[in-house]
Amino acid sequence: MSRMTILTEADLRTIVSLDLDAVACMEAAFEALATRAVAMPPILRLDIPEYRGEVDVKTAYVPGIDGFAIKISPGFFDNPKLGLPSVNGMMVLLSSRTGLVEALLLDNGYLTDVRTAAAGAVAARHLSRPESRVAAIFGAGVQARLQLEALTLVRPMTHARIWARDTAKAQQAARELTDKLGIAVSGVSDAKEAIRDADIVVTTTPSTEPILQSTWLQPGQHITAMGSDAEHKNELDPAMIANADLYVADSLKQTRRLGELHHAIEAGLVEADTGFSELGSVIAGSARGRPSPDAITIADLTGTGVQDTAIATFARDRAIRANAGTNFES
Repeated sequence: MSRMTILTEADLRTIVSLDLDAVACMEAAFEALATRAVAMPPILRLDIPEYRGEVDVKTAYVPGIDGFAIKISPGFFDNPKLGLPSVNGMMVLLSSRTGLVEALLLDNGYLTDVRTAAAGAVAARHLSRPESRVAAIFGAGVQARLQLEALTLVRPMTHARIWARDTAKAQQAARELTDKLGIAVSGVSDAKEAIRDADIVVTTTPSTEPILQSTWLQPGQHITAMGSDAEHKNELDPAMIANADLYVADSLKQTRRLGELHHAIEAGLVEADTGFSELGSVIAGSARGRPSPDAITIADLTGTGVQDTAIATFARDRAIRANAGTNFES
């Protein structure tokens, strides 16, 4: 007889939040990717262009973790016009020993949102200047908001600017974040002005053309690019990758194929086989982090299956302690 637990989005929101435990969970996941014999196949991707839709399937097995997750993550970017969220999805957690389904996490993308934001905090913790206080966030959606919240967990943030193509949405997000986080947040219409004197810049858009230019950057800035999780997406001017003092990937195999690095290679600015560090190696201490206070650093985060396995097992463990969810015996 086996038991499966079903956890709804409401269950998961009760037991999992964006906090330092979630950040530590992601930090351990990145380190495992660099130091253990992780099995992580390439992302399975399905495009549905007539509806601006895409579906990613991610998974990873991490030795030492008793479960592995398979995540189905749709993104349909015209959905807001229909009054629907642009992303949803679910995760299935299976036993690493028997392959039996242990939990069905009907999170509608919530766990992905949390793990992605926590990953941004990990990148900032290891690559930005410790005294970083000013952030520039590109995008005004759920992930943009969570990225700023995540930064406040690891850096003494006091000010932030939000830029989005729809300035009204940026201003609305800024008002809500000011109230929620207790720091001064403003919505701005000029992308170049948004990053002026910012310590940390985070891009969270599905843009297919660069929204940040290399000539705008200033010494000491750290940039985390979150949006390029598909070959056609591109938030950073490819020259930024070539000119950065330090470029770090979540998975170099992935960023060569579909991250910001992919565009720099395609533009002929970086050799395809150039060796770059991964975030997990920086965390583990086997690769150097920020080389100097004035360095410009970039983290290219495309999202990895190891993060999904980590957050799914984290949620399962929290659910067991809280006796949450609905159990089925079979």
